[in-house]
Order: sequence, then structure tokens, then C-alpha cells
Amino acid sequence: MGSGQTAVSALNRRQSNKLGSRVSEKGKKPADRRYQMDFSMSAIRAPLDVPQELRMEYTRNLFTMTGGSGRLMLFAGDQKIEHLNDDFHGPGISPDDNDPEHLFRIASGAEIGCFATQMGLIARFGEDYPDVNYLIKLNSKTNLVKTGQAEPFSGRFYSMEQVDRFRKSSALSIPAVGYTIYAGSEYEAHMLHEAAQIIYGAHKRGMIAIIWIYPRGEAVKDEHDPHLIAGAAGLGAALGADFVKVNYPKKDGVDSKDAFKEAVQAAGRCKVLCAGGSSVDVKLFLERLWEQIFISGASGNATGRNIHQKRLKEAIQMCNAISAIVVNGAGVEEALEVYTGRKEFKVKEYNMP
Repeated sequence: MGSGQTAVSALNRRQSNKLGSRVSEKGKKPADRRYQMDFSMSAIRAPLDVPQELRMEYTRNLFTMTGGSGRLMLFAGDQKIEHLNDDFHGPGISPDDNDPEHLFRIASGAEIGCFATQMGLIARFGEDYPDVNYLIKLNSKTNLVKTGQAEPFSGRFYSMEQVDRFRKSSALSIPAVGYTIYAGSEYEAHMLHEAAQIIYGAHKRGMIAIIWIYPRGEAVKDEHDPHLIAGAAGLGAALGADFVKVNYPKKDGVDSKDAFKEAVQAAGRCKVLCAGGSSVDVKLFLERLWEQIFISGASGNATGRNIHQKRLKEAIQMCNAISAIVVNGAGVEEALEVYTGRKEFKVKEYNMP
């Protein structure tokens, strides 16, 4: 590869979800300029806590994770701890899903920006799937201890120094780290401190930092309140996160897609990802995703159960359908054709400086 340019393709370490045809609405109208992905390396502004000599690496990491679109399709696979085996075995769940390698097969076979999971799983399976961009999730907790028993707390597993050593020794593509905060917990101060240190440590290494923020605890009366979720998004911005993942707001008498605009605006230059939630009908999911991106203004999604609870082929096609909307700017009907296999999901190669 030349020093000036690097050819990026689906077969080259999943460096990007590629740009393709663009559709403006849920239907079939020609692309509107609002929905085109006019995003370039020069448009990325590295935060000032990224050292000058690592700003190009930071820029490359963000550019490749978002496929040159500025929007991220994050495949979330951290539920093996978060929900134990509830999400992986049972009625309506493919038998494939009980094997943790199913997650890696999906991540390797599909067009995604990055695959988020714990370092232990990456250490076991990553060598067989070196073409994936990994995000190391630095904390997790099980769902056994309920809020009525104890306030939610999820402490850090590894330091950024340990992450750095693993990145170097594994030779895997690990452009990002992630961490969850339970805002409103009596332990939020501890999690806020750890998150701030992780973000600083990631930027110091030219990496991308993604923070999950869920209002939760006895002090939180409604964790899906639109105004509270906007506060969580602003919290992510104040910590310096590159992306903040929040739940989609829900409130009686309020249109969620319009209410979600408050969170996107509150996050400022921190990009907002919307959590995928429990498995739902595919068309409903894609319609909601399209609204989150093109009406609310979100910069991507973080989806797990709506992908990995399917059989491998369907899970890969679901990833590609999501990427068609998030990265390529496709409409819902086109994305459904990708999911059903009626339309091939073509990726467009481009040269990255």
C-alpha cells in the first residue's frame, strides 16, 4: 500500500461500510441532499485531547468505522454478561445464538462499522476473525441484582494500558473502547470518573470512545423520559465522548422521533447512537431506525438482539439492511430488499488518504 492512500474494501479488515446508492425517504424517491453522506477525512475534527501526532490515526479510525459516512453501525455483542443467557437461548431465538462464536461469524460476514464485546471473547475468537473492527467493552454487569436490591454499578474491567498491550500483542483492529454509565445511581460519581479517564486514555492513543448512558436507579422515575435522555446525551458530550448511546425516548402523547431531536441537539458535537432494544418485527425496526437517523438526526445505531437472535444468514442480512440505511442512506423498502435477499448489498470501494 502506498503511503498516501489505502484501498479500503469489505475484504480488507472491514475497514469500512461502503457508500452506495442513496434513497431519501422510506419509499423510492431520488436522494435529497439532506440525506447524502457528504463526509470526508477533512471534515473530521479531532478533539484537542488527541495528541497532534495521533490526530491522523484518530481521523482514520472514525472515518473507517463510519464507512466514510459519519454514521456508525455498531453491532452490540456485550449481552453475554449484561443479560446472561436470556438473550441467547429460548423461544423465538435461533439455536445458533447459544454459541458465542455466532456473534463473531455475524461480525465477520456482515457489513458493520464495529463489533462491541468484552476482551475475553475477543481474546478467544479474534484470531479466527481478524477482519473485524472491534470495540472493547470495558465494563458490564449482570441483570441478577435488581435496582430494588442495590443501586446499579458497573466497574471497569481493564485499564487503557492493558487495552493498549492487548491491541499490540493481538495485532487485531481495535479502534474503539466503550463504557456504560448508570446516571442517577448513587454510584454515578465513580462511573463518571472512570468514563472520563477512559475517554481521555482512548484519545491519548488516537482511539474512539463510545459511552453507553442509561438513567437508572431509585432516583430515576422514568428512564425513557425524553428530557432525561437528552440530559444523558449532554452528559456524554461533557465527558468528551465521540459517541453516546442512549435509549429511544418514550412518553404518552409524545412523538418519539420528534422528542429524540432534543437529545441529538443536547449532544452537540458528540454523535448520538440509539439502542436497538428487544427483538421486534424487521420492518418496524427498520422504519424506526430510518426515523431516528433522518428525522431525529441520530448518527447511527447500536443493535444486538435484533441481529444475533436470528439464524446466521438472516443475521448477516439484517446487519446489511441496517448498514444500507445508516451508512448508504437507503430507504426502508430498499433495506427490506437487502434483508430478504432480493437486493444484493453492494459496497463501493474508495481510497482513503
